[in-house]
Amino acid sequence: MRWNRVTAAVGAFLLLSITACGNNRTEGGNGLEKKSITVAALPLLDVVALHIAQERKLFEAEGLDVTIEPVAQSLAALPALKNGQIDVIAGGNYVTFLQAHQKATMKLRVLAPAAAVAPKFLQLVVLPDAPITTAADLSGKTVAVNILNNIQSLTFAELLKADNVDPASVKYRAVQFPLMDKALANRDVDAVLTAEPFGTVITGRLPARMALDAGTGPVAGLPISGYLSTDEWTTKNPKSAAAFQRAIMKGQALATGDRSLVERLLPGYAKVDAATARSAQLPGYPTANDVAGIQRLADLMTAQRLLPGPIDVKTVMFTPPAA
Repeated sequence: MRWNRVTAAVGAFLLLSITACGNNRTEGGNGLEKKSITVAALPLLDVVALHIAQERKLFEAEGLDVTIEPVAQSLAALPALKNGQIDVIAGGNYVTFLQAHQKATMKLRVLAPAAAVAPKFLQLVVLPDAPITTAADLSGKTVAVNILNNIQSLTFAELLKADNVDPASVKYRAVQFPLMDKALANRDVDAVLTAEPFGTVITGRLPARMALDAGTGPVAGLPISGYLSTDEWTTKNPKSAAAFQRAIMKGQALATGDRSLVERLLPGYAKVDAATARSAQLPGYPTANDVAGIQRLADLMTAQRLLPGPIDVKTVMFTPPAA
């Protein structure tokens, strides 16, 4: 997958190019404060609604001209979002962004949902001979996660506790999703905690198996990512933000109702082959902001000390202006 080789240098170049082209955009149109919007998008299953909305001209119907700029990690796009070089980040995981908001790095707003936990979307994958079949078998083991102290370990801790396993007994090692198959094959870790389509990719490349479905039980349906902007941008451009939100919600509904549409678009932007697109377990694509679900996630973050204190997520939700 080519996007996995994106480096920090390329990311920096990309953000500079966004800045360079942003000054020539035409604003206004259909009563919108800003017609041209730049979206930094991760190449993940989470953001298929963005590409559906682009292909089906849902943005155009709302009077928007949306430019999609790929980024390898949402963290890399945060400075550009803060500086106004981009307008929206697509597929940003809520843990990272709630942490940034709580630390006053920037005031964020959730425009629309991207993905929620669904069965087999999050997978614990092991080698065939690994003595791991239940959560209890993970005590003292080392598990690879994409980013330490983030959405993966947070949700998995709840799964462990549900099976009476002390989360502190599991060790985590940061390994990028595309490198997890190598770490597992080399036995650098005992298991990898991955998200689709990487679980499907790993079990296709290696004689590996899914030991645990990490998308069930206490974390089933939990919101994990969304489309995010800043309070400053949504305050200046409330009608544009509302138009973008409407288009994404329509894209989410299409993704939910037509798997074949998702399968067709994935190879183009997520750089997976058609077979993987057909086999991958999709996340949930919520068609409305799940405020209660995001609050539950924030409360779990507080309990696991990923936030310094409680947060009322209603303060980070974008509310469209009255018609």
